[in-house]
Amino acid sequence: MRLNPNYGEAFANRAGAYLKQNDFARAAQDYDEAIRLKPNLDGVWSGRCWSRAILGELQAALEDCNKALQSGPANAATYDSRGLIYLKTGELGAAIADYSSALRIDPKLASALYGRGLAKLKQGDKAGGNIDMAAAKAIQGSIGDDFTRYGVR
Repeated sequence: MRLNPNYGEAFANRAGAYLKQNDFARAAQDYDEAIRLKPNLDGVWSGRCWSRAILGELQAALEDCNKALQSGPANAATYDSRGLIYLKTGELGAAIADYSSALRIDPKLASALYGRGLAKLKQGDKAGGNIDMAAAKAIQGSIGDDFTRYGVR
């Protein structure tokens, strides 16, 4: 990036590295720059959506997810991110629908299973919620801790 400060892919790649380190604020900043430089770059709208959803910038995150879904082929990560937004805003039916869409694309996506399970529990579907959450924990044992870190209980 020092050699070419207009290289959007470098900002997007570094944003992805920040996501893996759970540094969502820095990831969002790098996604901002990647989008400014190259708005049609694969994954940048979805990545910024996820970062913003975790940071609690829910309206902006929702706009990013919708842009990602309108711009290219649907992917599980974007539906998963939008499901988290809906879960955080209490739109449980929409959360379940988006998590289910993510799971049709990637049936073993632990975050979508866990999020859908939480939404089902909040809707009163104890059996369905517990089944999804148990399946998520079988795939990724620490998924409950992740959701706590995301601000969802």
